[in-house]
Amino acid sequence: MNWLNVENIHVNYGDIEALAGVSFEVGQGEIVGIIGRNGAGKTTTLRGISGLNHPRRGRITFTGKTIDHLPPHEIVNLGIAHVPEGRRIFSDLTVLENLKLGAFKHFRRGAKKTVLENLEHIFAQFPALEEKKAQLGGTLSGGEQQILAISRALMSSPVFLLLDEPSMGLAPMMVSNVFDSIHGLRKEGLTALLVEQKAYLTLKMVDRAYVLTNGAGYAKWLKWATLPDESIVDSSHSFSHDYITVTDDGSSGHKA
Repeated sequence: MNWLNVENIHVNYGDIEALAGVSFEVGQGEIVGIIGRNGAGKTTTLRGISGLNHPRRGRITFTGKTIDHLPPHEIVNLGIAHVPEGRRIFSDLTVLENLKLGAFKHFRRGAKKTVLENLEHIFAQFPALEEKKAQLGGTLSGGEQQILAISRALMSSPVFLLLDEPSMGLAPMMVSNVFDSIHGLRKEGLTALLVEQKAYLTLKMVDRAYVLTNGAGYAKWLKWATLPDESIVDSSHSFSHDYITVTDDGSSGHKA
């Protein structure tokens, strides 16, 4: 069963079209990847789903409900949480305060027991956060801040997680730790849409992936992609369009 369906969405920033006809789906329990270079529209795709940039055309549904017109807080209430590009933690708040901000919908409903249960679960998963809960978020390492950003999203009790480039700006060892954490969430049955430039790491983790290509400054296609081998990934483990073609019928293959 497809939980998320994105159908032919077009998203603009003013007069500039950032996405033009993007379509894909994510099934319950899947981790699906979107890969592509900077400027391809990956972040805009997630912002369209989470209500930060409403599509001007097309349709987005989640568990059968149309959500492309909803404000972000209503989408969070449906069980979708967005971990933004660049982590976006509050550097002058403590780790614990950052986590509690992620639970705003539970506080609003007076569900303090749920907040405490979620904190307990997160601290069991990520003991380093509990050890540093009184520490300011801005003093954490990049990898720790990324784990905090993911954990803040988990405080809302999501069933669907949007992850925007969780490896950005991290040292290789920390990238491995973050991806291990995401893999752990998968074992718990969480459904996720993962946007990344590090194609090889992404393709090893996801059930399937879509390639978002761009032309003339806007996204043209989002098509199903066969999983490439390591030769398709450059030395920085980033996706290389030089080795993949994406056709209008959704097929893909290696360039000769």
